[in-house]
Amino acid sequence: MAERSAGKSARAVLKIEDLQVFYGESHALQGISLTLESGVLSVVGRNGMGKSTLCNTIVGLKRARSGSIRFDGREITALEPHEIHRLGIGYVPQGRRVWPSLTVDEHLRLAAGNRREAAWTVERTYQTFPRLAERRHNGGSQLSGGEQQMLAISRALLSDPKLLVMDEPTEGLAPIIVDQVERMLVDLAAEGEMAVLVIEQNIGVATAVSSQVAIMVNGRINRLMDASALAADRDLQQRLLGVGRHAEEAPVTAMEAAQAKEQLAAVYRVDRAAGGSVEPAEGGVYRPVTQLPNRWNVPVTELRQAAVDKAAPQDDPRKVFAIPFAERIGKTVLVAGTFDTKGKELRFVADRLKSLGLPVRTVDLSTSGKPSSADVPAMQVAGMHPRGSSAVFTDDRGGSVSAMAEAFARWIEREPRIGGVISAGGSGGTTLATSGMRVLPVGIPKLMVSTVAAGDVAKYVGGADIMMFHSVADVQGLNSITEQVLANAAHAMAGMVAQLPNAEAWDARRKLARPALGITMFGVTTPAVQAVTKRLEADYDCLVFHATGIGGRAMENLGDSRLLSAFLDLTTTEVADMIVGGVFPATEDRFGAAIRTRLPYVGSAGALDMVNFGPRETVPEKFRSRKFVIHNPNVTLMRTTRDENRAFGEWIGTRLNAMDGPVRFLLPEGGVSMLDAPGQPFHDPEADNALFEAIEKTVRRAPQRHVERVRANINDTPFIDAVISAFHAIGPKLQRRA
Repeated sequence: MAERSAGKSARAVLKIEDLQVFYGESHALQGISLTLESGVLSVVGRNGMGKSTLCNTIVGLKRARSGSIRFDGREITALEPHEIHRLGIGYVPQGRRVWPSLTVDEHLRLAAGNRREAAWTVERTYQTFPRLAERRHNGGSQLSGGEQQMLAISRALLSDPKLLVMDEPTEGLAPIIVDQVERMLVDLAAEGEMAVLVIEQNIGVATAVSSQVAIMVNGRINRLMDASALAADRDLQQRLLGVGRHAEEAPVTAMEAAQAKEQLAAVYRVDRAAGGSVEPAEGGVYRPVTQLPNRWNVPVTELRQAAVDKAAPQDDPRKVFAIPFAERIGKTVLVAGTFDTKGKELRFVADRLKSLGLPVRTVDLSTSGKPSSADVPAMQVAGMHPRGSSAVFTDDRGGSVSAMAEAFARWIEREPRIGGVISAGGSGGTTLATSGMRVLPVGIPKLMVSTVAAGDVAKYVGGADIMMFHSVADVQGLNSITEQVLANAAHAMAGMVAQLPNAEAWDARRKLARPALGITMFGVTTPAVQAVTKRLEADYDCLVFHATGIGGRAMENLGDSRLLSAFLDLTTTEVADMIVGGVFPATEDRFGAAIRTRLPYVGSAGALDMVNFGPRETVPEKFRSRKFVIHNPNVTLMRTTRDENRAFGEWIGTRLNAMDGPVRFLLPEGGVSMLDAPGQPFHDPEADNALFEAIEKTVRRAPQRHVERVRANINDTPFIDAVISAFHAIGPKLQRRA
């Protein structure tokens, strides 16, 4: 074990007291207190315990709600990251975060700057890591994981830190590289040039480089103990950290293996097609689970469940990487676009924003592979594609644009502190930029200067609050027209960002606001929605969305942005247009926000008795014999059939099954719209019952998921009563407001 130097400094290099850190309402760090006087201190813990949050808070990337962090006697909790860095805190982040387009030498010389008489120089880092000297002319994206980690450590050392904070420095490294990093940490401790705080999962490294180890559990320091004692206590390692049992685990005997195999049940996944035939689950062959319990002696029942879970849909990355809205808000404007063809125009916009005092980051979305001077290169954005950058940089221009659009949406979804997004371009550039804009929460300014802004922009805007700004002239060069248009767009963005509340103001406003409800309505369900709104509006902010395809998407965008507290999805008619081919269709992601957010959901089959078309003469020929109602000269309603309703019910039921939050779905037996009431032109009890039966047969009943029939038309008072009752049973609990 590495020993601390005998002489202790007069004051601790790092002293943390009662640190409280939140992500939205999630309490990440719960009263952390820690002191590092000198040498090396290791912090260990399972994943998700708050270790990286502790690092980010120390270096200023995350704000503490309360508590104290003192570096060399100075309080630093209110300082910006660059100010903390200048005081003498170096940071080696988890995941390395090297610049893909810069060479090793460019990285190091940029980090070294023009400092004189520095203890750590570029030459010294090359001596410490000879491999970097060999790779000095290679770009960051051309390095192995171990080489990138060497580069990240060297980059931090070049600031001559008094405190070096290292987050998982050996993660994913080969054993020989781990040994090298371990030796370097021991040498740093012996030299006494700086103190080192190491966040580490590798118990061997953590106990080898420091004399004391802090164990973190659920956002708290569970205990501080001698490294030698932790290294020797395998039971404690297993209990607190889930590691340490491998060396002593007894091998599974032949008799035990045979006994386990007899007990092991075969697990199949069977998909049933519409006709009732059984489809093979995988590769045309039914595969029984044949794995035996592992050395951890996992019970057979747990192994069986693991096999079942493996076939279940995986967590949506949007949930895994979701950022609370308050954490999203900042003042930095992203100027995104294809810098290989629109670089001059985009830099003009960026310069205008900078002249107004706004921080700006330029993001290159080009697919040509050409280098650019953007702050975020195209290679970095493309790397967010599920198949990597190779999926973006291809010879197929259309495929490349689609892939970059997906990559940009994934990239921007994980970016915090955004003040707004602005772009300029033609149809291709508009496709790229708006794909990222659409995934941002409603309320963050989004402005697209586009040649197609004067036409049908539904496919670009979707349900988001994107401002489409017509470029008038083509976005091709700077002239008297484009300069004025781009300047106006930049000024509009600056005005929106200036009025955007900061995180604290947003949280304060949210706490005082009434919970918001998303309610879907059509003309034929208006009486129901008006009655529900009237009975809830004293306590809830009732947001009504016209169920015309875009309306449903807009409501779901707000749900994904966590700006809604619950859904009252009484009018699901967009599903009918999607399946039959009407003009107001939903997308396949309908109900997706309720699935992802698990917000309370009360739904109904409102207006599923109709499909919408334009003027009567635009109705497809195959529907000419059907029953119609002329709603107005531009809207023709067509009655849906029994078979179509059965298809609606099965599709909706499948989506309801995917919801893990509380669900109540109400079926109005007296008709799903005012045109479906007795005596009205679309009244068809047989078609309605086919819809209701399909939903009831498809939905898997659970304590949190109910389907209920109501003997009333959707617009009648008994149905309104049932909606209110269902909502109060599962809806958000009201908090008293002063």
